[in-house]
Amino acid sequence: MLDAHTRSGGTAPASPRATATELAVTATAAGAVPAGAAAVRLGLAGRCARLLLSPWARFSVLVSLLVGAAAAVLLFEPQRLLAHGWPPQLGGAAAVVVFAVAYGLITVAFVPRPLLNLAAGALFGSELGIAAAVGGSVIGAGIAFGLGRFLGQDALRPLLRGTFLNTVDRQFSRHGFRSMLAVRLFPGVPFWAANYCAAVSRMGWLPFLLATALGSLPNTAAYVVAGARASTPTSPVFLIAMAAIAIPALAGAVVAWRKRHHLRG
Repeated sequence: MLDAHTRSGGTAPASPRATATELAVTATAAGAVPAGAAAVRLGLAGRCARLLLSPWARFSVLVSLLVGAAAAVLLFEPQRLLAHGWPPQLGGAAAVVVFAVAYGLITVAFVPRPLLNLAAGALFGSELGIAAAVGGSVIGAGIAFGLGRFLGQDALRPLLRGTFLNTVDRQFSRHGFRSMLAVRLFPGVPFWAANYCAAVSRMGWLPFLLATALGSLPNTAAYVVAGARASTPTSPVFLIAMAAIAIPALAGAVVAWRKRHHLRG
C-alpha cells in the first residue's frame, strides 16, 4: 500500500541502501563526471603542473627569455634610442627615472653598461647622469638576480661540482656583501655574469643590491663624467675621468694575471 506522501503525488525518499551503480548512473545522467575519470584528469593535471614547474623547465624559460631579449637588442638596438633618440618632451626627474628603468631592462639583455653610462652623461650631465646610471644598474641587477634565483637556481646548483665553481659559490653564499662589492669594484668581471652567479648562490637580496649600488658607483661615475665632458676632451675633468677608467682596468688585469693559478685550481 502506498503511503500518504506517495498518494499525494510526492516522491518517495531515497533508500539508504542505494547501490554505487545506481548513484553512478544517476550522476552520469545528470551530466556529472564519473569519479574515476575525474581522478585521472586531476592526476594528469598534477603531473603537467609538476613538469612545468620543474627546475629544468624553469631554466629553459630563463634561457628562452635571455635569448629573446638579446635578439631584440640586436634587432632594435634600444641603446641607440637612449643615446640619440631621447624624447625631447621628457625632462628633469621624470626623464632620469624613465632612463634608469630602460637602462635596467636592456642591461638584462647583455647591452654593455659603459655605452649606457656614456649616454647618461651626455644626456643629463654629471650629477643626474650618475643617479640615472647607478639607479639603472641596481634595477638591472635586481631583475637579473630575480630571474636567475626563481628560474635557474634549482637547476644549476646541483652542477656546482668543479673546484672553481664551488669556491665562487661558497664566497657568495657566506660573504655576500663583501664578495659582491669586490666583484663590482673589479672591472674585469662582466656585469651579467656576476648577477647570475650571485642568483645561483645563496646570497640575500639586500647584500646583493647594496653591494651593487656601492661597488658600481666609482666606475659608473667615471664613464658618466667622461660622457658629460666628451665635447671637451682636453679638459682636466675629462682626462681625470679617463684615468679613473683606465687605471682600475689595468690594475684588474694585473691582479687577474697574478691570480690565474688560483682561479684554475
